[in-house]
Amino acid sequence: MKMNIETIPNYRIAYVRQMGPYGPANAQTMEKLKKWAAEKHLLTESAILFGIPQDNPDTTLPENCRYDACIVISADEPTDDSIDEGEFSGGEYAVCTVKHTPEDVQKAWAEIFPALQQSGYRMDHKPVVERYTGKMVAEGFCELCIPVIKN
Repeated sequence: MKMNIETIPNYRIAYVRQMGPYGPANAQTMEKLKKWAAEKHLLTESAILFGIPQDNPDTTLPENCRYDACIVISADEPTDDSIDEGEFSGGEYAVCTVKHTPEDVQKAWAEIFPALQQSGYRMDHKPVVERYTGKMVAEGFCELCIPVIKN
């Protein structure tokens, strides 16, 4: 598994939030965001999308878990009442590119944290992120981004 440390900038985002257990509803939430973005002609090859599980399911009741499906938008992009707006807080992230299949994503999550420890980093206290671009999705890949700080 290839892992790079990258500084991800702060971004203005439009997002759709799903409350409840993580799972199939996350994909439905992302589809809702993509529908909104497509109507606004924002789903280009260079568009940046994030899937952000905001809570740790080991410490948060399933019904209280929050999942945000996000798209980066420009400072002057108008939003409407059908979507929420916010800011993605950037910083240092360990970034792993993986095939976007349940098996490959699960395998990568199992390998990331031991690899982080070996590289002198530990997880920061921010949510992990799945990052997609239009081009990556077309090629069947995504990036797993783990917020990190140096040991």
